Amino acid sequence: MGKLQIQTTALQDVKLITPQFFGDQRGFFTESYSQRDFHDAGISFNFIQDNHSLSTRAGVLRGMHFQNGQAAQAKLIRVVTGVVWDVIVDLRLGSPTYLKWQGYILSESNHRQLLVPKGFAHGFVTLTDNVNFLYKCDNYYDAQADDGISYCDPQLKIAWPIDLAQAITSEKDAHRQSLQEFEKNNPFVYGEI
Repeated sequence: MGKLQIQTTALQDVKLITPQFFGDQRGFFTESYSQRDFHDAGISFNFIQDNHSLSTRAGVLRGMHFQNGQAAQAKLIRVVTGVVWDVIVDLRLGSPTYLKWQGYILSESNHRQLLVPKGFAHGFVTLTDNVNFLYKCDNYYDAQADDGISYCDPQLKIAWPIDLAQAITSEKDAHRQSLQEFEKNNPFVYGEI
């Protein structure tokens, strides 16, 4: 068995990755990322930026975010404390899973990482207090390319596991455009699959 356990998902090119863990009465040790091990497993991204967010309460909802055009980012996501339900939506024209979404539990105890290629909208909701959420990106943040769609978009019908009326979110995320508005005003530029 390799150093990484890799699961394919229902969304094209998206993978769940679990690195090897070594645990005893003291705790555990893991290499959370090794470029060599990922490359040996056929996963080759040049990650150049690490991001870290803290959500102090359960019910924090962040999303659905992405960057447009040349600023699009692939992400390798993990949770080091707490539990989230992580959601991605395929926005790549030509993809067989175009406009499909899927949710995944990522937590400090399951140690799973989610590999999200460019061209996906991304969001998550915290299911516990004090969630430390980390992700690597293969492109730098570009404020001019920052965009998103509504987490409660009627076309996507994402089945969030919380009452959305109780969600703790930013003003910006609470007033994101619908997918229909985004498609009308911004043709997708992620290219063909």
